[in-house]
Amino acid sequence: MRQDDMRKVLEIGVMLSEEQDPNRLLEKILECVMELARCDAGTLYLLDKDSLRFKIMRNHALHTYEGGNGVDPGLPPVPLSRENVCAFSLLENRTVRIEDVRRCGAYDFSGPIRYDAITGYHTQSMLVVPMRNREGDSIGVLQLINAMDEGGAVRAFPEDMTLVLESIASQAAITIQNVRYLREIKELFRSFVRVMSSAVDERTPYNGSHTRHMAAIGSAFLDYLCAGREAAFTPEQKEELLMSVWLHDIGKLVTPLEVMNKMARLTPAQHSAFLHRMELIRLNGRIRMLSGQISAGECAALTDQARRAEALVEEIDTAGYLPDEKLAALSRLGEEKWLDEEGTAHPWIEEEELAMLSIRRGTLSEQERQIMEEHVQVTDKLLSQIQFSNDLSHVREWAAGHHELLNGSGYPRHLSGEEIPMESRIITILDIFDALVADDRPYKPGMPVEKALSILEAMAEKEGKLDSRLTRLFIESRCWEGAYA
Repeated sequence: MRQDDMRKVLEIGVMLSEEQDPNRLLEKILECVMELARCDAGTLYLLDKDSLRFKIMRNHALHTYEGGNGVDPGLPPVPLSRENVCAFSLLENRTVRIEDVRRCGAYDFSGPIRYDAITGYHTQSMLVVPMRNREGDSIGVLQLINAMDEGGAVRAFPEDMTLVLESIASQAAITIQNVRYLREIKELFRSFVRVMSSAVDERTPYNGSHTRHMAAIGSAFLDYLCAGREAAFTPEQKEELLMSVWLHDIGKLVTPLEVMNKMARLTPAQHSAFLHRMELIRLNGRIRMLSGQISAGECAALTDQARRAEALVEEIDTAGYLPDEKLAALSRLGEEKWLDEEGTAHPWIEEEELAMLSIRRGTLSEQERQIMEEHVQVTDKLLSQIQFSNDLSHVREWAAGHHELLNGSGYPRHLSGEEIPMESRIITILDIFDALVADDRPYKPGMPVEKALSILEAMAEKEGKLDSRLTRLFIESRCWEGAYA
């Protein structure tokens, strides 16, 4: 072997060990082996169950370059029959060297000969090398065609080249297997993340598709940013950001369901107690009427007042927002007293009930809201226990920052301005948008998209909570279209 060839072998080894893209790896393997063997054509097959599948085909004379980019050549797979030389090589784990296929009767070369008749090519010499990993498992086959001498004439493949190519084929098989292992490990982790995220959403009948919607919208938004050159996300960076989306609410695994599922301001027990009290007031009024303590008109008025109180509480209990007039009516109700049979005065509505019903927006009390907000800190705590790889090293930071706002009014760390990474700002926009339009929230119906966008715009331009540029691009992208089908 010439010194140049030895150098080339070493370079191939380094190059293959550095390549992590599975499709590009196959291309490099065939290209490097063909260059080292100085041949005109070659095919790389990979074992697929009980056949060999064409993955990469190269033929310099015919300018044929099929396969690559994950698109297989459109040829039927080769059955694992010993009549086929590539299958024989794989089954016997033996390199096959043929000087002239037309003078070799050991194998079925009808396929190459038909191919020659169609294309005008002339297949002559051939070298077939099996690829096996370190465990000895079959991976595939390298088939090289028409070795060339210095003058460009077809010749037989040199015998001293066989061992070299076998070594490279073995290294290639190990590299392919390693890349497969890496891909399987990554997919296993992705699957685990999706399962954990689904577990969060499945804890409650509300908010059940939140993370999935965010991931779909986020993927489309990142594609829009890249296409418009507003931001340059590599595939790895995009995956890291989407992984942060999938994990952003993982802390809700420990949020109490009575808080997550709270559809009304009053708890079920408080609601039941209030309705029971209204019925008691009506019955007590009737008893007082029958005993002559009050008139029939006064009893009817009391009954009507109790029904109005019920209607007011029912309306306020599930309202998304309380205007001043409703709070004033509730305050008046809080001043009402009723008398029991012994003449003791009792409030129509208990102090704790009044406090819960007086919540201006949403259904959560300040204490319940704090419990809900703690999910971000729990997310950070849980993610701190995961040993993320380098290409996912920002997931914890970005996921735990999705409730921070540019003006410092967010939580839990009250970050502001440049303290908040761009990626967290994107997740925040996605999170707020889905919260506004989703129709599976316990405390409100979903709102029309255009109204949600106007709220996002106001939060960015007037309140300074969201990134104005990213919000504008999000609105322009229409990336949510199709996500809620």
